[in-house]
Amino acid sequence: MDAKLNLAKLAKHFSDETAARTLLEQMRWGDNPACPHCGGADPYRLNRMAGSSTRPGVWKCRACRKQFTVTVGTIFEDSHIPLSKWLLAIHLLCASKKGMSAHHLHRMLGVTYKTAWFMAHRLRYAMTQEPLASKLSGTVEADETYVGGKRRDRIGRPGFGDPQKTAVVALVERGGRVRAFPMPRVTVKNIREAVAEHVDFHRSRFITDESNLYAGYKAGIMPHDTVNHSHGEYVRGDVHTNTVEGFFSLLKRGIYGVYHHVGKGHLHRYCDEFSFRYSARGMDDGERTVLAVKGAEGKRLTYRQPAGAM
Repeated sequence: MDAKLNLAKLAKHFSDETAARTLLEQMRWGDNPACPHCGGADPYRLNRMAGSSTRPGVWKCRACRKQFTVTVGTIFEDSHIPLSKWLLAIHLLCASKKGMSAHHLHRMLGVTYKTAWFMAHRLRYAMTQEPLASKLSGTVEADETYVGGKRRDRIGRPGFGDPQKTAVVALVERGGRVRAFPMPRVTVKNIREAVAEHVDFHRSRFITDESNLYAGYKAGIMPHDTVNHSHGEYVRGDVHTNTVEGFFSLLKRGIYGVYHHVGKGHLHRYCDEFSFRYSARGMDDGERTVLAVKGAEGKRLTYRQPAGAM
């Protein structure tokens, strides 16, 4: 498949479901289709004969003898939305640096707002990165920020300590990936657990601000440097938190400028979306789209599933 996938090429498949299905098969499997039920690597396509009840795009596994299509075992399974619209939606979300609202998707794809909203959340779920698959290493910066509305006093001035705000913690590998997630309560214990889950202590150097939340790492767990923002220090040689703060600026511009409001129950999905695009920023839009399609494997998200279930 041509890696230089773009909107013009996808548009050729927009009204042709057979072509869209073939493209999705190429994006997911390449030249090596595999059974999603048993992992069998030698399935064969069932030819649709005249008068046959066989649906287009059905494969059969030689090992377990089960039938499947390219959507089985992915976020696309059991969806009545045409695959052509799914492909356009995933490309648009992967190519938009600050995201794309459900209202915009619903207008562009010609689907209802509810459908566009749910498509976007399925795609964000596909962008979820497994923490234990590959931990962050090298120089890792950590920081926290707060997302949400501002409480106002009686004369309309912004206030502080707004209980509607939610903390978001980010761990950024310089020149590499990012892991960002909401944290209802930011404590030393919670920060330490998050760092242990996402960072390889033996191959990392840790850089933070002077906050006591990260003080425990000075005990020799891994090399730890800090900058003292309260004393006006922001850079000392290569010690700074500019990388993680740059990620936060993208996250906030997207949330406030594109999505406008994000519910606490869904904030983790938006963190996954922005983390995915940031981590894949070195790829072109087509490569990023293929990566998101591959990430859709083994993931399901249904209408009835509660927001905080995963």
